[in-house]
Amino acid sequence: MSKVYTTQELIQILAAERQACLKGKRLKLEITVSGNPVIDQFIRTDGLQQFTAYQDFKTAIHEYQRENRVSGIIWREMTVKGKSLHYPEIDTELIALNGDLEILKAAKNSIVKFWCEVTVGMDLYLSFNNSKQHQKIVTSDVERIVQRTEWASLCKWENSSFLEMILQLGWGKPEEAYYKRGRPRSGSEYIHAVNPGNRPIG
Repeated sequence: MSKVYTTQELIQILAAERQACLKGKRLKLEITVSGNPVIDQFIRTDGLQQFTAYQDFKTAIHEYQRENRVSGIIWREMTVKGKSLHYPEIDTELIALNGDLEILKAAKNSIVKFWCEVTVGMDLYLSFNNSKQHQKIVTSDVERIVQRTEWASLCKWENSSFLEMILQLGWGKPEEAYYKRGRPRSGSEYIHAVNPGNRPIG
């Protein structure tokens, strides 16, 4: 029986392949920009060829995940204001299997509870327009978004004088929600908490 790669091994394989593509060691040569051979001869396509080669490889890895039932979940640890949380999320280069989605859904309440505890007294913003704009909101707005979403994830920006806690509230497949490819069946909302007087940077 052949060895089945683990989640961590797949992450490492994808990272190595991404580097090889970025260095031009992998190209998908049949890529054209416009489809017009006269125009295409004047356009540099190596960046597109590198990107496409990596995307094809990533698609093959996702198929491997499905066939061998290799989870896309990685476990994170976050500590803020002396409170810690151990929680699951899907690696941004992998996909979520059905069982992974159940794990994410089961963890949603503890993630939201942790975020609420460490953001007491902070200003809340909802991001839109691909996080280029932010609208100030209140706790009841967050509660409404929590009710209509299925899973949650966290991100923090922190230094000695600044803290931003980002709560991602999503539905559907995380790999589609991250890049806004799957709307309306998959997607997410990002809620930013910052100290009073600050604006979100993430």
